[in-house]
Amino acid sequence: MVSTETHPRPGDEEILHAYAGYLEAQRGMSPHSVRAYLGDAAQLLATLPLRSGAPVETSDVAALDLTALRGWLAEQARRRMSRATLARRSAAARAFTAWAHRTGRLPSDPGLRLLAPRPDTVVPTVLAVDEAAALLDVARTRADDGEPVHVRDWAALELLYATGVRVSELVGIDIADADLDQRLVRVLGKGAKERMVPFGRPASAAVREWLAARPSLATPTSPDALFLGQRGGRLDARQMRDVVHRLTALAGVRDLAPHGLRHSAATHLLEGGSDLRSVQEVLGHSSLATTQRYTHISSERLRAAFTQAHPRA
Repeated sequence: MVSTETHPRPGDEEILHAYAGYLEAQRGMSPHSVRAYLGDAAQLLATLPLRSGAPVETSDVAALDLTALRGWLAEQARRRMSRATLARRSAAARAFTAWAHRTGRLPSDPGLRLLAPRPDTVVPTVLAVDEAAALLDVARTRADDGEPVHVRDWAALELLYATGVRVSELVGIDIADADLDQRLVRVLGKGAKERMVPFGRPASAAVREWLAARPSLATPTSPDALFLGQRGGRLDARQMRDVVHRLTALAGVRDLAPHGLRHSAATHLLEGGSDLRSVQEVLGHSSLATTQRYTHISSERLRAAFTQAHPRA
């Protein structure tokens, strides 16, 4: 049974089950992404008329044309969905129609002619370089008491900022993935894409200290995860978010989530002279356009520095 926010018509479960298999096996999507795509597909199918002569309530997939797609998105817009949500749902619709066409369920792909609304340009919250340094200093000082959880928090924060990885990627790292001598870590990103990300000496030193303290939290059934929770299991993303919020409060810097450290790392790399392609590789962005938004942040800071310091600003 496919679980979605919109209960599918009984006859639609077969097509949604097949679509879920494609998303998982061929697209390599995470369970969260699969649920989101299936929910959108179920909502879209629910807007279609019933298939004539079907023994059970089944959507007439053949009726899925450009008009139906536009009508579905227009209804989302009437519900005051954000432009970012509309953009995501139009992408989900295009993914579904492309799959339905390839599998012979649609004679043509109407999604090819569906124009997506441009998402709002939201400048992500980032720390200044000195704020990031203050945050990491507080984490390091807190770890001086030798408490394994505090050492872990410091090491995780250092690695998170040094690599710019997503929090889901950080907690998925195993011990064998981190080469402390070469200062490289293997990360499994979106779409099950693997990449190697470099990190600096401070992160390497912090992780070494954590590995020395790690046996204090490990149990006979602990996984090979680099970072462990207090009960010996793999540290999860929610716990890491709590760590970041707690330490930003202790450091007295602006509150942000782990993704804010990713934004900060990307911005600081660009401000330090890294080229866009290198930053794209580090972050694991599939599109250079995603990385380019950080150039806006750097430009804003450069303009502010010029205005403050230049005698003829």
